[in-house]
Amino acid sequence: MTKPVSPLLPMEYSDEVAAAKARNAPIVALESTIITHGMPYPGNLEMARSVEAIIRQEGAVPATIAVIDGVLHIGLNADKLETLSTTTGAMKVSRADIAFAIAERRTGATTVAATMIAAARAGIRVFATGGIGGVHRKAEETFDISADLEELGRTGVIVVCAGAKAILDIPKTLEVLETRGVPVVTYDSDIFPAFWSRDSGLKSPLMLNSPAAIANFQKTRDLLGIDGGMLIANPVPAESEIAREEMEIYIKRAIDNADRDDITGKAVTPYLLDSIYRLTDGRSLETNIALVENNARLAAEIAVALA
Repeated sequence: MTKPVSPLLPMEYSDEVAAAKARNAPIVALESTIITHGMPYPGNLEMARSVEAIIRQEGAVPATIAVIDGVLHIGLNADKLETLSTTTGAMKVSRADIAFAIAERRTGATTVAATMIAAARAGIRVFATGGIGGVHRKAEETFDISADLEELGRTGVIVVCAGAKAILDIPKTLEVLETRGVPVVTYDSDIFPAFWSRDSGLKSPLMLNSPAAIANFQKTRDLLGIDGGMLIANPVPAESEIAREEMEIYIKRAIDNADRDDITGKAVTPYLLDSIYRLTDGRSLETNIALVENNARLAAEIAVALA
């Protein structure tokens, strides 16, 4: 059974998250597009359960966020998590349409931006995801730039990821984050990672090597009254990475396929990820799961340090 949050906003906490909030326990937010749009059933459910279990093992409480039949859920019980994993036709909601999904009583999976909005509304400071969106390649022609970057500039949530998705223009993505005043910290490395690969070829703007140091950095930002989020780039484990040079071959082929099939807008990222999955014979998905689990572990450690 879930707990209502507000008599006005249809938003509910799971029992586990409500109990965690009542005792001021550390909580880690999780997005839901990785469940509905990132991988097929039953692998998506197994991944979601594994990530939640890792967060619990590290002493924090997982809060998977999704809109289900117009209700914004902060945390999903086992039945709702399984139902979401088999849902077809769920909206992929960001800042522009999360309120639409709620108002029209739709079911929608939250992107990085929408998850940040919901987490901040619920008072959750840390969020674990796979990779953020950013400036797409050829953005100077398409103007395709993810709302994730704007959200990081305005919403005070720590986002732990494996860097920007490698299908993006990473140098331009880092430039936009700098312009928005978003601290970009790579964990225990001075090289910014590129999702499936540990090395994007770019130096990281900042580097810290412990969850306690990251928590202290955020507390100092709070004391200064600095708004907005913080991006923590956590390189994929070395044993699970696919080298950047190899990934570039697959990415360019996938982009060519998307151009050929006239794929645009929100459909681009899932199309490219699916193409890369097929081009790598499933290796990209294995790496994706490994990096998400790795990010969940670090996010839980940061949440515990903040608490």
